Amino acid sequence: MRPHLTHRRRAFRLAVVTAALATALAVGSPPVPAIGSTTTAATDDYCLGQCGDILPPGENGNATLIEILAHKTLGTRPPHSGDQLDRYANLVYNYAGLTDDQLSRFFDDAALGVPAGQVERTERPRSDVTIVRDRATGVPHITGTTRAGTMYGAGYAGAEDRLFVMDLMRHLGRGQLTSFAGGAPGNQALEQSVWRNSPYTEADLQAQVDRLRTQGTRGAQLYDDVASYVAGVNRYIADCMAGRYCPGEYVLSGHLDAITNAGGPQPFAPTDLIAIAGVVGGLFGGGGGGEMQSALVRIAARARYGAAEGDRVWTAFRAQNDPETVLTLHDGQSFPYGAAPADTSGVALPDAGSVNAEPVVYDRTGSAGATAGAQGVLPGLHIGADHQGMSNAVVISAAKSATGHPIAVFGPQTGYFSPQLLMVQELRGPGIAARGIAFAGLNLYVLIGRGLDYSWSATSAEQDITDTYAVPLCEPDGRPATVRSTAYRWHGQCLPMEVLERRNAWKPTLADGTAAGSYRLQALRTKYGLVAWRGTVGGAPVAFTSLRSTYRHEADSAIGFQMFNEPDAMATVDGFQRAAGAIGYAFNWFYVNSRDTGYFNSGLDPVRASGADPNLPVRADTAYEWRDFDPDANTAAYLSPAQHPHGVNQDYFISWNNKQAKDYSAADGNFSFGPVQRADLLDVRVRAALAGGGRLDRAGTVRVAEDAAVTDLRGEKVLGSLLRVLGSQPVTDPALAAAVTELTAWRDAGAKRIETAPGSKVYRHADAIRVFDAWWPLLVAAAFNADLGDGLYASLVGAMQVNESPSGGQQGDSGGGASPNEAQPHKGSSFQYGWWGYVDKDLRSVLGDPVAQPLPRRFCGGGDPAACRQVLLSTLGRAAAQPATQVYPADATCAAGDQWCADAIAQSPLGGITQPLIAWQNRPTYQQVVSFPAGR
Repeated sequence: MRPHLTHRRRAFRLAVVTAALATALAVGSPPVPAIGSTTTAATDDYCLGQCGDILPPGENGNATLIEILAHKTLGTRPPHSGDQLDRYANLVYNYAGLTDDQLSRFFDDAALGVPAGQVERTERPRSDVTIVRDRATGVPHITGTTRAGTMYGAGYAGAEDRLFVMDLMRHLGRGQLTSFAGGAPGNQALEQSVWRNSPYTEADLQAQVDRLRTQGTRGAQLYDDVASYVAGVNRYIADCMAGRYCPGEYVLSGHLDAITNAGGPQPFAPTDLIAIAGVVGGLFGGGGGGEMQSALVRIAARARYGAAEGDRVWTAFRAQNDPETVLTLHDGQSFPYGAAPADTSGVALPDAGSVNAEPVVYDRTGSAGATAGAQGVLPGLHIGADHQGMSNAVVISAAKSATGHPIAVFGPQTGYFSPQLLMVQELRGPGIAARGIAFAGLNLYVLIGRGLDYSWSATSAEQDITDTYAVPLCEPDGRPATVRSTAYRWHGQCLPMEVLERRNAWKPTLADGTAAGSYRLQALRTKYGLVAWRGTVGGAPVAFTSLRSTYRHEADSAIGFQMFNEPDAMATVDGFQRAAGAIGYAFNWFYVNSRDTGYFNSGLDPVRASGADPNLPVRADTAYEWRDFDPDANTAAYLSPAQHPHGVNQDYFISWNNKQAKDYSAADGNFSFGPVQRADLLDVRVRAALAGGGRLDRAGTVRVAEDAAVTDLRGEKVLGSLLRVLGSQPVTDPALAAAVTELTAWRDAGAKRIETAPGSKVYRHADAIRVFDAWWPLLVAAAFNADLGDGLYASLVGAMQVNESPSGGQQGDSGGGASPNEAQPHKGSSFQYGWWGYVDKDLRSVLGDPVAQPLPRRFCGGGDPAACRQVLLSTLGRAAAQPATQVYPADATCAAGDQWCADAIAQSPLGGITQPLIAWQNRPTYQQVVSFPAGR
């Protein structure tokens, strides 16, 4: 294996570090405050030692130049920058047989306050706030005597722990990442995807800040909180500049002169928080916008099979309301939303072959590439069409708990970075008491965590809050429009599109491996949203726009987070649901206190007009606009809270980005809610644990979640049917028979991807896993492509990728091009999107098993069991013959053929401190295990 120090070379080149040695002594170190001795432990913490959490690699995300140089040359790391990584990683080796008494080996104590003797250091950035760091983790416990002081302390501590990451994120949110951090391909791709999704002018950002004051008492409080928070951030910047201990990345990236102290981080403004919120909301709280991908599948299906049969095929693969899919609300609750209406008069299908994506890059000069392996400073973040599969939750009701109190093991999956995009903090002040995580630059509130006697978490919901409109193009002078026209029809007028642009340039001195270059980012905005595609409808040129309900409302959701942090607002499950209902982003929210469990699906779900099909592009006409649509404010009528999926004290709740409830349709571009979905791994284990009157304790709930985290979904849910087809007759070929034997043994052992022994870096059933990883894309293409045809198959692959294995390296001949998620290695999160449900339905049909809502055609072998068996045998033979070096190709981290390394999770560097690989586990980045034995 290649040394991890060279991981993608996307952080800072050793040559630059060496050149900086001469200046290191000129750079200061942070002052070390006196160690505190007074007790700050909370007296109102009702968790009584039963709350834990974990966020690898560590809380400390700032490193001075000296610390970075020491890390590069000596292998040392700053305190608390990596002290949670081993605890997180080692659960995979120890979850079997785990007991409540052992949880503290793998989770931090999430108690409120800091006990006497556990205070590492105390800071007082101003008179009305105290920041206490605990010895165990270095987490900031921020206590303000005023609310403004609490917010000021949050800003100061946030910058102290994540200043350089905050700077990356605010530049990314403005479409200026490459100018700040260099033009590596990964930086360019991410910057462009953000600009497609959330382009804003400075006036747009300021308008969102100013609007807070018009949103009642809570909005006014949020405005004041933001101002105090930003003041705290800027105080830290002033302190680190004066003391010459700002993050060393500023020196290494050319933004700070280590000798003269010129340059450095620029002060923050409230608009920076809006820019960061636009990135976070697009990444984790968006949904919809995939109408074009859905339309292209429908067009291709009609071309292949004719209109009637083509529509049946499109509907089946769309899997919008599959009766076999796993649900979070599993007691028959129905929440109708997003289904195709009977009246589809508003549908605007593009003409076949006419559609092209709208470019965002113009005027490119200089290098468009980079040195080998340069992926950028934010590798692994994807926005827009790159599906996001994140976060899970297991919540056990009091009635099913071994203690009579609810239990939750839950958390968000936000990728793995060093330092994380997230930070842990505790906030205590007037009207606020919470501990948990927040994104860097947004930590004025705890976003997910716990309060005095309750805890809450979220998973991405992905319901449809973004629609695509087919907007007629025009020319102001009356000439005939073309598909490149930059004016459009709005209520009888021909209006010019608004041009939103950013100019970026990067220098070769930046340590990301790129040459000098520049380009202009451009987005075009209409009253129907942002131009995403162009094409024709019935021969007439149109722009297909993306209209997101939360666009230009990035700050509004903060009011819900404000409520989450307030003990009085969150004392009951009803209060929790009111708080979650104030959040516009698409999330599934979960809650526990000592008595109750609760669930609520948040999001600004627009009320659509009759005739508007949310699954397909809609005609840009007054009749098909969102109900009560105001384009200048981007507001509309929305579903009421009662119409959103919600529940209280269901026997258990599970979520892994699955379908929320019966009749609550997935976003138009989400084809994944079929009979096999990642949440099945949780659901089947919880049901088994509770069967026959069983009960779960905290450790048992962790065991459920972790066992699911090491299981290959394809192996557990689909391999059995594949083996049944193969086993319908004896397999006579010795090589194929050996492969079948190995696969059978792996499947019978639980289809897990776990090592032979802790730290061995060799999988049990390694050869079976190799064969299956190689086989999956081959068998999917062979089973479906012949009947679907190349065009429709490629369109379907474009809508939903074939595979999402842990290593991401097996493309096979799956056709349609590789999805960015499918090809992304070392990201941890796996098995969210893939063709497992399609394969499962088709094989059960071929085998003659009952299938609710089957596919309209039998694809494998044309539906003939013998022919299907031959398809599987042929592809299995090809897969078995692939050496490990082909199945697991080399990358900048791993040598070719290193199966464990190919799966392993990398904490992608966001600065100068790197971390070692850890074993794969499909688990939240930040995870809580909580139960409250008492309450107010």
